[in-house]
This record gives sequence, structure tokens and C-alpha cells, in this order.
Amino acid sequence: MTTFADVPATGFTGNRLDRADEIRRDPAALIACRARADARWLVLDGLNPVVKSGDQPSILWAYRSDVPHDALSIFLGIGPDGPRFAAAAPSAELISDFGGKLLDARAAGALLPGPEAAIIAQARSIIDWHQRHGFCAVCGGKTALAKAGYARQCSACQAEHFPRTDPVVIMLAVKDGHALIGRQPRFPKRFLSALAGFVEPGESLEEAVRRELWEEAGITCQRVRYLASQPWPFPSSLMIACFAEADGFEVRLDADELEEVRWVTKPEVRAALAGAGDWLAPPPLAIAHTLLKCWAED
Repeated sequence: MTTFADVPATGFTGNRLDRADEIRRDPAALIACRARADARWLVLDGLNPVVKSGDQPSILWAYRSDVPHDALSIFLGIGPDGPRFAAAAPSAELISDFGGKLLDARAAGALLPGPEAAIIAQARSIIDWHQRHGFCAVCGGKTALAKAGYARQCSACQAEHFPRTDPVVIMLAVKDGHALIGRQPRFPKRFLSALAGFVEPGESLEEAVRRELWEEAGITCQRVRYLASQPWPFPSSLMIACFAEADGFEVRLDADELEEVRWVTKPEVRAALAGAGDWLAPPPLAIAHTLLKCWAED
């Protein structure tokens, strides 16, 4: 049986920044951090990060002078090399003057070292939330950035709003050496993955796993076992990976959710993960890959 010590690191995890909540709540300390000579900014242009080109890509940390003074900017935390921020800003000058490259955030997550990919996930989720929440959900008034980027406050009624993370269960139903995988209509042909769905209000993770498996595939299950979690910044979800012990093999598809399902064996999964199967497995960045790998190697 897979233990927590055996679970490989999932994509977009491993952030080593100290998020320093005490600085978020202290405007003077935040100003001092921004003024430090070692302060640097991650620039997101269209929610995509600017990285250094080369054989080993990494975040291109810009100076304060490289970021427009009126750009949306948030505090990320304190690292070993100083304060780190992120800003939504144009990338043209960083690309022309410093050899930067604008990458899709998913591509960056796959190419960059784990801790840097995790920083991009943090920055992308929070900046995307700010760009979507310019008005108060209570009174409709305009909101402004607060707490170094970890809140917005309404200018009219003073209500505070905080970034949200949406929990998503992603699971393998397993029975007698087989696991259930499926393909949504929007997936590429031959691409199969674990089933997934959002946790609904008033629902535990275990209940969400059982409901999603029943709704999408007509599978009932009993014991649910947690494996690992992963932030997924598209826009801001927390993927919660589980195994569920299925009662039987018979499936009933929800055609709106799934176009295909199949029960696969561990040798079939190992072949697909190695690129030698008759179906395409999720890439290592996705926690579905972790689920399949841990089950197939158990």
C-alpha cells in the first residue's frame, strides 16, 4: 500500500517563500520591503509568466524600476534572496532588454523547478482573482487591493473580500486490480484520466468522491482513501486526490460529462505512463499522473 512518504511531489507545490503574514498586515513593513535593494518582481503578462530563456528556464525576477508604478502588484513573501512580489504588467521590455520569454503558465509549470512553478501558481491565482473582483459582492461598490494583495476592501460599505480556492476531488475507483479512467468530450482523442468534480456546499470530501463517481459513471463505492493534493491555478482550485473502493464493474455513463470510460490494469497504466500504451496518460504536472503512478506501482 502506498504511504505518504512514497507519494511523489505534485506539480505546483514546494513553494519555499515565507508568506510573512505579519508583513501583509503592516503597511510600513510592506513599504520597507518594496524599497529594499534585493526586492524583485515576477511579471505576469496576460497571466503568463516571464522566464529566463535557456536550457534551464527559471523565473526572470525583475527590478522595481522594470514594473510600471501603477501595475497591479502583490506581495508573495520573503525568500533567501530577499522580498518577492508579482505584478500584472507588459512583458515587452523584459523580453527585449533581458532576454526574457513569455510562457504559458502550464508550460512554465512543466519546465521550471518545482519551487518556482509553485510561486507561479501562487501569483497567477491571486492576480487572476484581483482582476475578476473589482466590485463588491455585498453592495456593488468598487473594491481596492488590501493586505498586500490577500484581500480587497469595498470603498463604499468597507466589506472585506478574500481570495477563494475551489476544492476539487479527483479520484480513481479501484476494484480487483483494475482502476476506472475516463475521457471528457473536450479531451483529445485517446487521452484518458482520473474522474474529477467540484466539492459542493455542505459536502465532505468522501461524499463528493462518492457522488461524482455515481453521477458520472454509475459507480457506487465505500471506503475512500486520501492520497495527496495539488494547487491548480486555472484559475484557483485545490485538487484533492483519492482512491475509492468500487462495489462493482458495471458503469452507466453521463454522456454530458464523459465520452468514454474504461477499467484498466496496473500493467496497462504503467505502459501508458511510459508512453507505450494504447491511450494517453496525464503528464507529470497533473495530480492525475500521481494517482495513476502510485496505484500502478503499489
